[in-house]
Amino acid sequence: MGAGLPNLPGLGVVVAIVLLLVLGVTALSLGLTFALPGHIELIAVIFVTNLPLLFASTALVPLSFMPTWLQFVASLNPLSFAIEPIRYVYLHHDWTLSSIVMQAPWGNLSLGVTLLLLLGFDAIALISIQKLLQRKLA
Repeated sequence: MGAGLPNLPGLGVVVAIVLLLVLGVTALSLGLTFALPGHIELIAVIFVTNLPLLFASTALVPLSFMPTWLQFVASLNPLSFAIEPIRYVYLHHDWTLSSIVMQAPWGNLSLGVTLLLLLGFDAIALISIQKLLQRKLA
């Protein structure tokens, strides 16, 4: 177990995780852009949601240091599904898709499961904005 820059497959996993997170957040941002009346409202929603999403994730504090209620919230946050696998790949050169990267209060999550959860987040985000985009772009 050595910390440092991941090997080439590890960097590929990190890039894939970042792209999956960016796709979901971009889809939600596009949906909000077309749903809200103007850019001031969009900026307000972004400011109101960014800090709670950040603080209710494992970006700043490990899951084990959080109170139980916040552990449940953080373990459902898509940001945590990206942060924990990236952190794991950086700290473990011998990772596999079955490596446990997050010990949520409701169960252990492997690297492969977190990738599937991020993919599910993207699918939900893209499906939820589909009709809005079709209406605005038609």
